[in-house]
Amino acid sequence: MAFTSCVNDLDTEPIDPNSTTASKVFEDPSNYINALAKLYAGFTLSGQEGPSGNADIKFLDEGHGQYLRGLYVLQELPTDEAINGWNDGNLPKISQMTWQANNEFIRAFYYRAIYQVSLANEFLRSIPEEGEVNGIQYKGMRAEARYIRAFAYWQALDLFGNGVPFVTEADPVGSFLPSPAGLPGWGADRRELFDYIVAELTEIKADLPAQGQAELGRASQGALNMLLGKLYLNAETYTGTAMWNEAKTVLEEVVNGPYTLHNSYAQMFTADNHMSTETIWSFNFNALNTQTWGGMTYMIHAAVGGTMKAEDDFGINGGWGGNRSIRELYNKFEGNDFRGKAGLITVGDDGGDIDDQFKFTQGYFVGKFKNINADSSQIAAPDPNGDHVDTDFPVFRLSDAVLMLAEAEKGGPNGSGSISGSTLDLINQIRLRAGTNTVSITEAGSGTWLLDERARELYWECHRRTDLIRWGRYTKGDNWQYRGGTENGSLVDDKFRLMPIPASDLNANTNLVQNDGY
Repeated sequence: MAFTSCVNDLDTEPIDPNSTTASKVFEDPSNYINALAKLYAGFTLSGQEGPSGNADIKFLDEGHGQYLRGLYVLQELPTDEAINGWNDGNLPKISQMTWQANNEFIRAFYYRAIYQVSLANEFLRSIPEEGEVNGIQYKGMRAEARYIRAFAYWQALDLFGNGVPFVTEADPVGSFLPSPAGLPGWGADRRELFDYIVAELTEIKADLPAQGQAELGRASQGALNMLLGKLYLNAETYTGTAMWNEAKTVLEEVVNGPYTLHNSYAQMFTADNHMSTETIWSFNFNALNTQTWGGMTYMIHAAVGGTMKAEDDFGINGGWGGNRSIRELYNKFEGNDFRGKAGLITVGDDGGDIDDQFKFTQGYFVGKFKNINADSSQIAAPDPNGDHVDTDFPVFRLSDAVLMLAEAEKGGPNGSGSISGSTLDLINQIRLRAGTNTVSITEAGSGTWLLDERARELYWECHRRTDLIRWGRYTKGDNWQYRGGTENGSLVDDKFRLMPIPASDLNANTNLVQNDGY
């Protein structure tokens, strides 16, 4: 498979670790860039043979083992932004927040994140620290691999805590039982993985391209600053120590950098969204060259059903009738907001309230992601079967950075600091783009306004669970439908802030310790 959208250095075939030994691959330095492409492809593909065949994660349906699909399931389905209507195995328990340590969908993403770390470690073991091939510096490739590893470790930390298996390129090759980074969970005495990720990012920053200078989909200093911003913004959750000033510093670098707010909200989620001026880092998809039943194929197909026009409005051959939203998200929007009530979110065929989790036509249809261009034209080179899509997924974008910066300036959810005038101006540009009203510094800094605005701007972009936890409203606070497994929602145990370490990994590795409550 060609790497998704880079037309230069990474327009190469990723190396398949299942069929080619590392020693053979790395004998030839010209293969280094191919191996790096495999690291990036781990975020978009599910295996080496198209949408199905030779899967990386083999114990369940291949599409469920794809990185973005697994991330969406764990970051969006157990929140006030989404609900899934499929009765597949233990999937309903994700929306209900009633999962246990044997949940196969939690297990799938856990292994996917660890797999990304393993790929990066093998790459770093195998290429020299100094030198170049075909004009490409090894140091830069190594920095990209370390960024990819840091990103995967961050998501493991965010979802599973400090007690995940910790392995680097310095560890031996072969069969051994890795130890965790430290004690399980989050807290002041459980910060080893957090500190490691921050140190890695700090060390590699100078070796990555400057902000806005990397090829589309490749790591840059902008992507690194965003990842540091996420770590610092959530530092109090992860380590017990707030780091708002550190967050402010790196986010100011992003906001004052070369990125600009894109003039169209809709185009940031259509098939031509590679043209967005505010995308900082993305997972890139191509209808012909990155075919998967996860990724954006899943994101678009699973959100279409009922009377929605799959071909005309979404550029696909049909919907899967899986993911929709609930009243708690819909009601956050004012009537003139294109991001919600005035455009991209509509009442389901059978009304907005849900009394049957498995009835897709109850709830709210979300038309945010589409496989057509922003002007409603069809893409130039579509999948002839209408299955796979060209739309990229924006992992980090400028609007997120602006709202993160506002929160850092405030000093967090309970802070008493003031949002700066320049940040407020950008917030109001974001809102004007959506067709809704501007706000004052007082309003933007009051109550849960910033948390609610993050939902309005960033829904379904895999931020919500983390945001709700940071604001103390994930297991407590306002209810939403089907939290706790009840129609109108209920409070749940704080243990659900973290996912369990999969029972299968605990059984296989006696060095690991389960998160509290599981």
